[in-house]
Amino acid sequence: MKKIISLAPGRTCLFGDHQDYLGLPVIACAISRSIKLTAVQNCTGVFKLSMVDIDQIRIIDINEIFSELEPRDYFASALRVLRRYGCIPNVGYDITVTGDIPINSGTSSSSALLLAWINFLVTAFGVNEEVTPEFISKMGYLSEVVEHGEPGGMMDHYSIGVGNVVYINTVSPFSFTVIGKQLDGLVTGVSGVPKETIGLIGELKGNALLAIEILKENFKDFDLNTTEIEDLKKYCDFLPDRLIPYFKAAVKNHHYTKMALIEFQKTSLDLKKIGELMNGHHAVLRDLLKITVPRIDAMIDAALKAGAYGAKIVGSGGGGSIVAMAEPGKESQVVEAMLAAGAVAAYAVNVDPGARIVNTF
Repeated sequence: MKKIISLAPGRTCLFGDHQDYLGLPVIACAISRSIKLTAVQNCTGVFKLSMVDIDQIRIIDINEIFSELEPRDYFASALRVLRRYGCIPNVGYDITVTGDIPINSGTSSSSALLLAWINFLVTAFGVNEEVTPEFISKMGYLSEVVEHGEPGGMMDHYSIGVGNVVYINTVSPFSFTVIGKQLDGLVTGVSGVPKETIGLIGELKGNALLAIEILKENFKDFDLNTTEIEDLKKYCDFLPDRLIPYFKAAVKNHHYTKMALIEFQKTSLDLKKIGELMNGHHAVLRDLLKITVPRIDAMIDAALKAGAYGAKIVGSGGGGSIVAMAEPGKESQVVEAMLAAGAVAAYAVNVDPGARIVNTF
């Protein structure tokens, strides 16, 4: 019986949270925590998915076309999308899913599971396209965001699918560039406070887009991608008070991402400078978008006091995780400080090469 092992890492956003759905760039990296999908061919005509870590079993008929989707059923939406690209299941598999990415923590456990599933399906049944990291990433984005009409962007899928440290340009024409394969000193801390993704992203995205729409009505040449911090006063005079924080956040976060890209393009990385930019980015997320919670703030303060160069909340917010840039060799001190501040888990991470098929038999 054929056996396929598919692995997909989690990710952390270094710069550009709440930016990709506005057409602004992101710097993210895949991290060394992953979802592993082990599939063994069977003779039943079904996919039997045993999700060990959450003690759930899902049975899917290989001929099911899913004319209607249940919310967030990414197993189904991926099958539906891949059928359009010539991926037609013709045999069943017994599939065991395990992983060490904390669930609902802001490090994309759901997107990692989705890309591991997509990579398995493509490997098992083929497609009518060249299979590249970009193709796998695109299938993830279509399956999770487009097919379900969700408000997220492309960051999760391309950072996991492409791997490494990646600069993602989300404005048309879309592009991505691997800007690094190693980043020392990364530490992730998990707050244990469940994040609220869909509703929070929808609210922040809606308010930011409304502000942009108003400015386009008043300035024919307005372009968010070329707006600088110096332009804020001119533009904010045309916005209602309640929308100003969302617009300011978009411009300031974009500024920190641009400054970070300059640092990543240098021959030798200045981790202290990157950490300082992280701190500036986090201040925007905390003070303007207000997506932090007390435990997240405590963990970040503790990490900085323990000697981290910088730290920030990761992902949609309202809970989840943080990422810190520690001085290499002092990661354990930052880990201990996070745990003392209330983190339910904290650990050093390395940059991961991305979603991949580990083995086929």
